Amino acid sequence: MDATTGPHRIPPEMPQYGERHHVFEMMQSMLEQLLIHQPTDPLQFMIEHLHRNNDSVPKIVVLGPPASGKTTIAMWLAKHLKTNLLTLDSLLAMDHSELAEGARRHYERKRSVPSVLLVRLVQERLLEDDCISRGWILDGIPETREQAMMVQTLGITPRHVIALSAPDTVLIERNLGKRIDPQTGEIYHTTFDWPPEPEIQNRLVVPEGISERETVQRLLRHHRNIVRVLPSYPGVLKVISADQPCVDVFYQALTYVQTNRRSNAPFTPKVLLCGPVGSGKSLQAGLLAQKYGLVNLCCGQLLKEAVADNSRQGKAIQPFFEKEMTVPDSLILKVLNQRLNQHDCVHRGWVLHGFPRDLDQARLLDSVGHKPNRVFFLNVPLDSVIERLTLRRTDPVTGERYHLIYKPPPTMEVQARLRQNPKDTEEQVKFKMDLFYRNSAELEEFYKQAITLNGDQDPYTVFEYIESGITHPLPQRVP
Repeated sequence: MDATTGPHRIPPEMPQYGERHHVFEMMQSMLEQLLIHQPTDPLQFMIEHLHRNNDSVPKIVVLGPPASGKTTIAMWLAKHLKTNLLTLDSLLAMDHSELAEGARRHYERKRSVPSVLLVRLVQERLLEDDCISRGWILDGIPETREQAMMVQTLGITPRHVIALSAPDTVLIERNLGKRIDPQTGEIYHTTFDWPPEPEIQNRLVVPEGISERETVQRLLRHHRNIVRVLPSYPGVLKVISADQPCVDVFYQALTYVQTNRRSNAPFTPKVLLCGPVGSGKSLQAGLLAQKYGLVNLCCGQLLKEAVADNSRQGKAIQPFFEKEMTVPDSLILKVLNQRLNQHDCVHRGWVLHGFPRDLDQARLLDSVGHKPNRVFFLNVPLDSVIERLTLRRTDPVTGERYHLIYKPPPTMEVQARLRQNPKDTEEQVKFKMDLFYRNSAELEEFYKQAITLNGDQDPYTVFEYIESGITHPLPQRVP
């Protein structure tokens, strides 16, 4: 390309299309599979790979010591994600496989399966249609470094690896109280998770190998192996403490497996912050603009600037300002559309707040081609908003803004002359809150990939959540 020519502007529709259809990730996945399988006909291989359309299905490994709850977590994840759970027992139970028949015979004699045979069983199972179309979860496999290397050599690459951990004393206590339902395979505990139904209680059985001595031996074996297995999964590993309620462990695991890895695809943030008055939208927008160089677009401020500039739109807006009337959506959209089309917004990205406030405005913004690729709803309870806004004051002499709790005036003299903005009265705040939440349900439905956050926290904690939602791909939505 001629270096003397001006810079080429990439139409905004191109990166939008790329992110919406995951073009970069699709090409990356095809390249990975080509290098792993090295087919003689790469073109035909890629065509077949695209026909499978399974790049986003779950591919998960759950590891952990005995009694850590890995089987329970794996079962719950499989049910929630509607995917296939692969355990040693399920692999041995495959009745159509000669490999499984040989593995069963070996297991009956030695109570174990050789690593080579186990990995071949896993490979055979993963090539079946249901695993290709719906994904898989491996429970406790690989167990050793040797198995991990064999699995990787065959091109079996999990997207998420969860390793559970807990103190040995806790695990021994758990194991001694473990009971299994022979009909469903569900695991219960005499202390922590006893079923309320007498019918289930009566059919529970004590599993083999849960005595204290056997548990200690298995724990020692696990500790020796796991330190050599985990380094095989850099970048996709998450360690979760199992020394907490099982439901909490499950939701941490579920959150992790629904989060995609950070992508190297080109990405221009177009962020929309929604929330009631006083939810901290302006502060979060300022932090994002400062750290990432985004253009900070406050809708109300844009309208004021248009009036101050005496532009054509500003002249049309001014009468509404003078009469303290709501500016029509069509005028707001003209000002906003003109600003969003400017060079800095197109190339640096933007963070918008104050518009849209309802479904009609969201549709108008969408109709002119401005589609945010990250939408955050900041939820704050009414009591917190009232405390934030009704105690705000302004010094008419210096213009300095104070808060009677968080930033009190320095002297009694300053406090005596402070004034409250009429918009900050409790009646006005309640009215605006009610208006926002009446429209928020429709807005959240329109922006289906929106992320809802608790805005009633330290502002820098809220910023970390927003930042994570921008720098990482959107979480997968399970139907």
